[in-house]
Amino acid sequence: MLYWTLKNVALGPALTALYRPVVHGLHHVPRNGPAIIAANHSSFFDSIALPLVVPRQLRYPAKAEYFNQPGVKGKVMAGFFRGVGQIPTDRSGGRASLAALGEAEQVLKDGNLLGIYPEGTRSPDGRLYRGRTGVVRLALATGSPVVPVGLVGVDEIQPIEASVPKVRSFTATFDEPFDVTSFVQSLHAGESAEEQNRAVLHPRRDDLRAATDEIMRRIQSITGQEYVDEYSSVVKSRRAAEGS
Repeated sequence: MLYWTLKNVALGPALTALYRPVVHGLHHVPRNGPAIIAANHSSFFDSIALPLVVPRQLRYPAKAEYFNQPGVKGKVMAGFFRGVGQIPTDRSGGRASLAALGEAEQVLKDGNLLGIYPEGTRSPDGRLYRGRTGVVRLALATGSPVVPVGLVGVDEIQPIEASVPKVRSFTATFDEPFDVTSFVQSLHAGESAEEQNRAVLHPRRDDLRAATDEIMRRIQSITGQEYVDEYSSVVKSRRAAEGS
């Protein structure tokens, strides 16, 4: 309820008029049923830009810290993020991260749209970084198509160091849905149908990587960003260590 109130009444119309989004390929987003909307991630504003242009509700994994802050302010913040359909995600790894992946999987099994940034965290310099394989794991586990999206100009609206967004237009381009199941099966084209199905049910690490790289390739073909075959989080950690 809160999501639709914000999108259609309180904020959506004003933000659309203010930022004048240019949208291409929106027909590639399924009108019903599950799908993963996978976009490049260069700004906090990305999570405002995409819900602004996608007609259906988008649910996103969000930092677990947003849901467990102390005091009244923390409760209000947690209520807001839950109200707009965000999924608390523990990034510490292990069982906590697996639990978050399970909740995201349930969102898709319920027939909803899941927004995800395969890079895992914002790009530190505007380049496109190596994707995490979670997006492919979710697609294979649920049979959901992945719709690659390229966001251009959003990083100029709110760069990483900026706390207040600027008023500028942005472009969102949606590619045709990517059938991850068929892609993984094609990697085993010379094998039996049983082996191909096993590759989907129990995906190998190299298959997960190949499918994830294909998603990132499609995003990069839209945005024209320089691609870096390294995780963004690793680059950020290294730069932080060098600067300390």
